[in-house]
Amino acid sequence: MKKITYLLGALLFAGTVNAQIYSDDFEAYNTGALGPQSPNWTTWSGTEGGTEDGIVSTTQASSGTKSIYFNSTASGGGPQDCVMDFGSTYTSGIFTFQADFYVNTGKSAYFNFQAVAPIGTTWAMNANFANGVLTIDDGVTAELATGSFTHASWFTLEIKANLTIGLWEAFIDGNSIGVWENSINSIRSIDIFPLQGSQFYVDDVSYDHTTYALPTLNAALSGIDMGGNIATQVVNPVVSVLNGGSTPLTSFDVVLDYNGTPYTQNVTGQNLASLASYQVTFTNITLAPGSNVATATVSNVNGGTDNDPADNSTAITVNPVVPAAGKMVVGEEGTGTWCQWCPRGAVYMDLFEQEFGDFWAGIAVHNADPMTVATYDTGMGALIGGYPSALVDRGADIDPSGMGPDFYSRLQTAPKAFITNGATWDPATRMLYVSVSADFQAAANNNYKIACVLTEDEVTGTTSAYNQSNAYAGGGNGVMGGFEALPNPVPAAQMVYDHVARAIQPSFTGYANSFPTTVNAGDVYTVNFLYILPASWDETKIHIIGMMMDPAGRIDNAGKATITEAVSNGYVNGTMAGTEELTLDQIDAMFQLFPNPTSENATVALNLKKESTVEVRLLDMAGHEIAARNYGSMNGSSNIQLNTADLNAGVYVVEVTINNDKMIKRLIIE
Repeated sequence: MKKITYLLGALLFAGTVNAQIYSDDFEAYNTGALGPQSPNWTTWSGTEGGTEDGIVSTTQASSGTKSIYFNSTASGGGPQDCVMDFGSTYTSGIFTFQADFYVNTGKSAYFNFQAVAPIGTTWAMNANFANGVLTIDDGVTAELATGSFTHASWFTLEIKANLTIGLWEAFIDGNSIGVWENSINSIRSIDIFPLQGSQFYVDDVSYDHTTYALPTLNAALSGIDMGGNIATQVVNPVVSVLNGGSTPLTSFDVVLDYNGTPYTQNVTGQNLASLASYQVTFTNITLAPGSNVATATVSNVNGGTDNDPADNSTAITVNPVVPAAGKMVVGEEGTGTWCQWCPRGAVYMDLFEQEFGDFWAGIAVHNADPMTVATYDTGMGALIGGYPSALVDRGADIDPSGMGPDFYSRLQTAPKAFITNGATWDPATRMLYVSVSADFQAAANNNYKIACVLTEDEVTGTTSAYNQSNAYAGGGNGVMGGFEALPNPVPAAQMVYDHVARAIQPSFTGYANSFPTTVNAGDVYTVNFLYILPASWDETKIHIIGMMMDPAGRIDNAGKATITEAVSNGYVNGTMAGTEELTLDQIDAMFQLFPNPTSENATVALNLKKESTVEVRLLDMAGHEIAARNYGSMNGSSNIQLNTADLNAGVYVVEVTINNDKMIKRLIIE
């Protein structure tokens, strides 16, 4: 995970005096339900003493002997849902919250700030703790702040929100982990809600509030977003400038100095109102591996010096994640148009594609809707507890909003093999031959398996089955990437689905005969696949995702390519999945089709080396069956006649199944 050290820190809050309003170390309570014992703590529903309540425990404590305990194994999180109202809706001044957390090894934690009363109206901030990383978002922008913590050890989290100028800052054990402008600049209560897989303790909770007065002229730097956190990424960093004074800003200069190179932007012709912000974008900067300081400075404010130079400069130490060579991480999301919470999955899948597309292959596996692929849905459903859920490289079942820690962990895990997708594509027949090649970097065995997935972006539909159920409609369940402004359900005419799984071959678990018993470093093996794309699929929106599973069923590595990119990579002959390890040349030796083109008759010539069951089907290019026959058991050389006299001119597909293994050839009727 990237490490960012913020030097702006307390300068945003200089000159204030804190007066603590509330603190609680939980020592005054008996073990058991918290709500009935405290006038300050309650539950989301208001029902105290039941399963929603926080539990006073003596198992762990940061101070004294007691803390409150949270745990969930439910797919939707909960049932615990513990709330403390701050007594007032704070929209100005400086609000400070502090608490100690203890997150068990291998577990996670979560809480949010509610912006207003009543509870459930607006989410102001979310905090997710998982895999040793705390990430903060506001429901609009992911990873506003990130920082490391140690599992099974107490640490202190502090949130300072200057609500007057809209700048928030987070600290872990006194070290700043991020400064940001929050999209919701209001705080009313805290909601501690354990998501699935959570197990944690909270102690020494406190909050306070002080007033704050605006300077007359003040350009404040409110953060640096490097636009990525993976070494070698080409990014477009953004420096945010906030008008933290009462006078409009008309011009200013911003310099970003990163990795020894200064980049300058001169901003003129503005009329930036008090408390408004401006994003200055710097383009085409490559993130360097290792620890490097990025310093931003604002100067020449309205042609001179502003009244508060303390916030004119900020610096971050950027130590981006160094990805393992050749690594591509796969994220599979269980979703469905019927699922009211699944817009959350769509939003986070899009965010990951935007931020990590060169290292991320996202697959939306639909359930019980028109985009369902039954084989994929069944395999995915066996690994998740509800919808939406996500698997990163087929690891633990997690919420899509919590994919970040697993992604960074897997990105740094060296794969056994590099995966390359090749292809040939015939737009006339819409036949797509795919080669998935595994270039082994370490020894392996025949328990590794290859599978190939096709996804499609920008999928739409016209029937009500494509309407998306939307729990975020109206904003009552927080901001969610624009879904809060859409109705429930979202009509099909307004929905566009991305990353949609269209096919997986040969199965969810992969091709059993992908590799020999012994595989050495330096060996390269290729598995081939054949797809016939329906006319309704847009080949320009298709991604080919070749995946290699390890013996435990986790995805070791993957390759992602568009059809154009795969064709450019070149098709490699290998083992055709599901055809008893036959190459394409061997398939031709078993199955010939002639004459081709034809007008009245065609012959399917078979050369079988052993007794086999044979079935032949004739299909049009939309996949509709025109004729089919099961010939039962056959052996040796046989000719099967196809009468094509009544068929319209065009391209058709002849599918021959031998002992459950399918082979396909196109047939042209003149």
